[in-house]
Amino acid sequence: MKIKDLHRWRLTPKAAVDLQKKFAAKIQTNFKKLNAEKIKKVAGVDVSFRGKMSCAAICVYSYPDMAIIEEVILVMKTVFPYIPGLLSFREGPVVIKCFKKLKNAPDVILFDAQGIAHPRRLGLASHIGLWLDRPSVGCAKTPLFGTFEMPGPCKGSYSFIKDKDEIIGAVLRTKDNTKPNFVSQGYKIRLEDAITITLSLCTKFKIPEPLRRAHSLSKATLADEMKNL
Repeated sequence: MKIKDLHRWRLTPKAAVDLQKKFAAKIQTNFKKLNAEKIKKVAGVDVSFRGKMSCAAICVYSYPDMAIIEEVILVMKTVFPYIPGLLSFREGPVVIKCFKKLKNAPDVILFDAQGIAHPRRLGLASHIGLWLDRPSVGCAKTPLFGTFEMPGPCKGSYSFIKDKDEIIGAVLRTKDNTKPNFVSQGYKIRLEDAITITLSLCTKFKIPEPLRRAHSLSKATLADEMKNL
């Protein structure tokens, strides 16, 4: 799949913040409604860390029947420290290299990360969505930024995440009486569509199936890799 080369990843924290501010202006979220019939492939992306190593996993599923089409895994040395708000610079390098191995380009990509629900509106889902020029969704387990009230207890209930009067995401209940997910637009997608597709991918568990699979693969692969060092 075609991948843009937008910038280098080895930056100082200050330069990374400046770049976030610059690229946030390029994020497109005001799109017409996604045509579900045109979505044939969806992907989940997750990154695991252990010691000085990072492992990215991308799992591509057919949609809506949810059969695994392709799985790609890549392990490399971590090139950026852990700094809250700058996680895309820690995860981005291994994710982009992993996408370069992918043969099946997904129509929509979900990240275990934030989209625009970020202090500078450029979480991993938005940042990598810009590199890939693909509709992307942030689906995080915990909030990073903004204020919200908890939604109702039933699957499908949601409330908005706001920064003052601006809506930047949704707190989405994807399974009855379980902790919610924090969904936000990444790139080239409306919030309503991000919510709808996230719900459709939560078949048995609270986490969308492509993300569950990607998390398991990245964690297991990295554990095996560290044993051989």
